[in-house]
Amino acid sequence: MDEKKNTYTAKNIKVLEGLQAVRKRPGMYIGSTGPRGLHHLIQEVVDNSIDEAMAGYCTTIKVTIHEDNSVTVEDDGRGIPSGTHPVYKVSALEIVMTKLHAGGKFSKDTYKVSGGLHGVGVSVVNALSKQLDVTVNTAGKIYFMSFKQGKKTEEIKELGTTDKTGTKVTFWADPEIFQETIEYDSATIQNRLRELAFLNKGVRIKFNDERNKKEAEFYYEGGIVSFVEYINKDKTKINEPVYISKEKDDVTVEICLQYTDAYTNSVFSFVNNINTHEGGTHVSGFKTALTRTLNNYGENSKIFKDKDSRLSSEDVHEGLTAIISVKIPEPQFEGQTKTKLGNSEVKGIVDSVMTSGLGTYLEENPAAAKKIIEKTIYAARAREAARKARELTRRKSVLESTTLPGKLADCSERDPAKSELYLVEGDSAGGSAKQGRSKEFQAILPLKGKVLNVEKARLHKVMNSEGISTIITALGTNIGDEFKIEKARYHKIIIMTDSDVDGSHISTLILTLFFKYMKPLIEAGYVYLAQPPLFLIKKGNKKLYAANEEEKEKILKEFGSSQGINIQRYKGLGEMNPEQLWETTMNPENRILKRITIEDAVEADRVFTMLMGSEVEPRRQFIEENANKVQNLDI
Repeated sequence: MDEKKNTYTAKNIKVLEGLQAVRKRPGMYIGSTGPRGLHHLIQEVVDNSIDEAMAGYCTTIKVTIHEDNSVTVEDDGRGIPSGTHPVYKVSALEIVMTKLHAGGKFSKDTYKVSGGLHGVGVSVVNALSKQLDVTVNTAGKIYFMSFKQGKKTEEIKELGTTDKTGTKVTFWADPEIFQETIEYDSATIQNRLRELAFLNKGVRIKFNDERNKKEAEFYYEGGIVSFVEYINKDKTKINEPVYISKEKDDVTVEICLQYTDAYTNSVFSFVNNINTHEGGTHVSGFKTALTRTLNNYGENSKIFKDKDSRLSSEDVHEGLTAIISVKIPEPQFEGQTKTKLGNSEVKGIVDSVMTSGLGTYLEENPAAAKKIIEKTIYAARAREAARKARELTRRKSVLESTTLPGKLADCSERDPAKSELYLVEGDSAGGSAKQGRSKEFQAILPLKGKVLNVEKARLHKVMNSEGISTIITALGTNIGDEFKIEKARYHKIIIMTDSDVDGSHISTLILTLFFKYMKPLIEAGYVYLAQPPLFLIKKGNKKLYAANEEEKEKILKEFGSSQGINIQRYKGLGEMNPEQLWETTMNPENRILKRITIEDAVEADRVFTMLMGSEVEPRRQFIEENANKVQNLDI
C-alpha cells in the first residue's frame, strides 16, 4: 500500500446529502422503530469499525451496553478524521456525524470495500439518539464532540495529546423515536458480533453487558472455517471443512463447505459482511459450480454406477453446510429486503474460484470425495422417492386438489391478506376455538398429537406424514422446491398451543417444519405464536388475565392484599370456554401475538439442529444449562 492510500484525512470525506428527513421518517433509514431498528443502530456504528478492520487498520472492537441502555462502540482504527474539511470549512468529524451519506467509504482511496455501503451511516444513529458523544484519537491528538438529536451541542474540542488511534462512540437511543422499547437484547447483539468475527478473521470483538455483568469475546483465527465448525458442532460430519479463497478482478471470494448426515442444508451467504438472505449472483455461481464439479468427479472417478446418473442441485445440497463470503468494491443490492446481490460479473468469478478449488480438493482427497459423492447419490434416490410420493399424493388429491382437510373450519374471507389460520393443539381446544372465533376472517385447523420432526426425516417421509400434509393443504403453498408463497391462503398463520412443555414442543415441531421447508413464510412475517394467558385472577366482579408469573404478581399488587382474590391457573387451552378463548387469545383488539422472525438465521439453524436433531449430548447440556430459567414446570 503506497503512502497516498495509507492516509485518511479530512479531504477523504465526501458528502452526498443532509439529515433533514431522518427523524421525520426513521423507518426509511433503519427499517423500523421497533426492536429491529433499535438494534440496527449498534450495527451501523460497529460497521464503521469493521470497515477499518477490512482496510487493515483495526484489530480490536469493544461493544458495551450500559445499565441505562446507552451503548459504547470503541475501536483501535485510524480514528475519524477531525481536521477542517477543505470545502465545508468545518471539522470532518462534524460532517461525518451530521451529514447523511458522508464518509471515507465513498472514496476508493480510503476503503476498497465497505460493509457500511449497505447501511446509512453513523449520522443516522446520531439523528435518532437523544444524545451521542464521540471521542477520536487521531494524528496524535484527542478530539471530542457531543450531539443531541443529531445537532451539535458545542464545537469540536481538543482534549490533549495521545499516541493511540481509534474512535469511541457512545449513544442513547431516543425514546421519542423508539417508543416501543429502548431495551437491547443481549443475544441478538452477540449473534451479530460473533458473525462479524467469523467473517473477519483475526479481528477481536469484545462484548460487555453491564446490565447483567455478562462478558463475551469473539475471535476466530480460522475465520469462516471456524464458522462452519460452529454451525456443525452438533452434527455428524462426513468430511473435514473445505476452504477455498481467491481474489479475482478486485473481488475477494471465500468459501468453506462441509457435508454432514443431515437431510436439510445450512447455506449462508455474505457480501461485505452483510447477510444476503435472498442470495444473488454469488450464490448462483456457487450452486452451478458445486453441482457441475461433483457430477464431473462422480463420472470421471467411476463412482456413478449408471452411465446416465446425474446429480441435481437439490441432491448436492442435502446435508451441506456452506459459507459464501465475497468482498466487492461496489455491490448492487436488490430484492424485497435489499439483501440479494445483483452484480452480474460476480456469478462467473465465484463459479470459476469454486470449480477450481473444489476440483483440487476432490482430486487430493479421494476418500472424502467418495463419501461426499455417495451421500449425494443417496440424496438422489430419496429425491426420486419424494417425487413418487408427491405424484401419489396428487393422485390421492391431497396436496394439489381443491379439497381442503375435513377438520379445517375455513373463514368466509377470500383475501389472504385479511385471513388468519389458527393451528390449534388438540380437538378440545380446536372445538372451543371454532365456537369462539370470528368466522369472517379466522380459520381453525385442530392438530392431532405431535407432528413429525422434520429435522430427522427426508422429504418423502415428510410428504407422507398425515399431520404435515394437512397443514400444507390448508396453507395451499406446497413444500420444499415446489413451495410458492404467492399461493398462501392466509397471511397470518398463528400457532396456538398450551402454555406447558408439550405445547412448547408442538410449537417447536411446527416451527421446524416452517424453518426447514417453508422459510419464506417466516421471512414474509406470516408466522405468529399465540400468547394464551396462564392465569385468571378474580376479585368481586373484576377479572384480569395474566400471561405469566410477573404479570400475575403485578395484578395482585393492584388488587391489594385482601383474602377475596381467586386465582385460576390454566393448564391448557381446553380449560377455556369459547368466550374466554376469544376474549384473551383470538380477539385482535385484546390478544398478544408474537411474530416469528429470523433475525439471526445462523443461530436459529444451529439451535433447531441442537433441539430437534439426532445428537443427544448437546440437548442434555442445553437443558442442564437452562434448567434454572424454568418458571412453570408441569410434572
